[in-house]
Amino acid sequence: MAALGVIMFSAKAVLVKLAYAYQVDSVSLLLLRMSFALPVYIIIAFVEVSKSKRTRLKARDYYALIALGFMGYYLASYLDFEGLKHLSAGMERLILFVYPTLVVIISSLALKKKISKQQLGAILITYVGVFVAFYKYASLAEVQGNIPLGVILIFGSALSYAIYLVGSGDLIPRIGSVRFTAYAMIVSCTSVIIHYLIKGGDAEVFHLHPQVYLLGAAMAIFSTIIPSFLLSEAIKRIGASNVAIIGSLGPVSTIILAAIFLGEKVSLYQIIGTCIVISGILLIMLSKSDKTRKP
Repeated sequence: MAALGVIMFSAKAVLVKLAYAYQVDSVSLLLLRMSFALPVYIIIAFVEVSKSKRTRLKARDYYALIALGFMGYYLASYLDFEGLKHLSAGMERLILFVYPTLVVIISSLALKKKISKQQLGAILITYVGVFVAFYKYASLAEVQGNIPLGVILIFGSALSYAIYLVGSGDLIPRIGSVRFTAYAMIVSCTSVIIHYLIKGGDAEVFHLHPQVYLLGAAMAIFSTIIPSFLLSEAIKRIGASNVAIIGSLGPVSTIILAAIFLGEKVSLYQIIGTCIVISGILLIMLSKSDKTRKP
């Protein structure tokens, strides 16, 4: 579930690239993605509320849902978009994928969860893989703007998403993965819409090329709704730290998808890096399988 969810989220980059061919800006595209997704989350939330056997949420649960929804898929996305104005895509991915380490560290400090040898080994292996995969891009990266600001923004995005994963790992077992995802994503979608309106959003978003709306709907369904539920259920089953480590599959899956759908060339570095990342993820998956087989 975690691997499939990560791959589906990674497909967003390909869909965005296809949409940019129609001269649409990033904020409008983010708005379309969340606007198409919002009705689905609202319907699912109503279905969850209508169930007779449900855990009653306390005030602190609602506060946590609002905070996590705001940080997870709104703030992290916005900071990432802003950081990309100053850094190349290769550098952005290298910085962004420090979040598995942040998740493990925050879980250890805030929730007193012990870091296992398998997790440390998997983190090291996947980081080496991501670095190898993007080594050539990083070494040839062109200066696009204020690099220190770009690094701060992308790191802020990684930290925001890490906090979301840790917080969701604590909340999901108590209220359920489907319910949590629906509520948190409603907050995220609403935050994007409010941001667009505050920023002076105009009616231009209603006059885009028809293909942009199709791509926006595809992003909503295949790169937002489905993977958000997959990841939440994965967190419930194997924990936020392990899901974060499996998330290192994201950069390399983007390479593969871009090669298939955008015709981008795949280098030897990328192939080697992909194999290394997958080996790190297999370490986590196999360690979990061993635990489930123990009496």
